[in-house]
Amino acid sequence: MNWEIEQSVPQGFHAICGIDEVGRGPLAGPVCAAAVILPFGCDIAGLDDSKKLTERKREQLFDIIQQKALAYSIALVEHTDIDRLNILEATFLAMQKAVAGLQIPADYALVDGNRIKGLAIPSACIIGGDAKSPSIAAASILAKVTRDRLMLDYAAQYPEYHFEKHKGYGTKAHYEAILTYGACPIHRQTFLRKFYAKHPELTEAQS
Repeated sequence: MNWEIEQSVPQGFHAICGIDEVGRGPLAGPVCAAAVILPFGCDIAGLDDSKKLTERKREQLFDIIQQKALAYSIALVEHTDIDRLNILEATFLAMQKAVAGLQIPADYALVDGNRIKGLAIPSACIIGGDAKSPSIAAASILAKVTRDRLMLDYAAQYPEYHFEKHKGYGTKAHYEAILTYGACPIHRQTFLRKFYAKHPELTEAQS
């Protein structure tokens, strides 16, 4: 992975952060965003889009990124706020919080995807950025590992849902658990509306 994306940033910006999020699609748990400022040209062996890496490799890189970064910040927006705001606005909020939490203020942001809103600094959206930009790739790993670890904690609290396996995503086993046990306190109610419509007995159990 080269530094062409970072090099394409307009001149005059010196603290460029990469931003990525994880957890937009799950039925349960928070959305997590990370912002990372790496030293320009920093070589981190194996750095790549978090989705392309094994869990073990992500865990290894998690520590290395934190050691080598000039600054990093990880932010969560909880399921209750996702239900209140909607997932897109909650994702924007997580990104805003991540940038605001950087120990060194960023003056430009490279954002994975095609939309961003509400950042206090100039930014560019990079589709597939987590596979093109080292800064975004580093952010994707920090966000992914942080959320996965949190879902493991939730798996211990709510073992019947097996969050350790699917991390809250809508797998067949996850939906079957909701049918059997109903929703648990970390489920996103707005994400279950269509499911509730097909299974009105669950809606009654929730009321």
